[in-house]
Amino acid sequence: MEVRTCKSCGRMFNCIGRTPLCPACADEMEKKFQQVKEYVWEHRSATLQDISENNDVSVKQLRQWVREERLSFSDDSPVGLECEKCGATIKTGRYCEKCKNRLNSDLASVMKKPEAPKDKIKDPRDNKNRMRYLQ
Repeated sequence: MEVRTCKSCGRMFNCIGRTPLCPACADEMEKKFQQVKEYVWEHRSATLQDISENNDVSVKQLRQWVREERLSFSDDSPVGLECEKCGATIKTGRYCEKCKNRLNSDLASVMKKPEAPKDKIKDPRDNKNRMRYLQ
C-alpha cells in the first residue's frame, strides 16, 4: 500500500488500487453517479451541460463515466462523444463498434495461439529404441 493525497479533499489515505480519491470522497462520487444515472433515465433529452448543472458534477467527470462505459445514452439523446480512433459519434465507451471489431481482429492476428505439439506415434517395429545385447 502507498500513501496518497486525495485529489478531491486533500486528505492523505492508504491507497488500495488506482483510485485517486479517499474512501469518503469515493463514496460521495458513487452517490453522485447514482444520482446522475437516475437523472439521465428521467431526462433522456438532456445535454451534458444540463446534466452537469442539475447534478453538481463536472462535464469532465461525466465524460469519464461515459468513456468507462458506466454511463450510456439512448440513440435519440443529443449527447454524443467521438470515437478516439475514427471520430464517429458514439453514445458510450472509447471506440465505435467498427473500430472495436478492427482492433479485436488486429490483436487476434498478432496473438496467434500456440500450436499443440504433434506427438510422433511410435511404430512398434521401430528398432532404434530397442535394447541390444552383444554376444
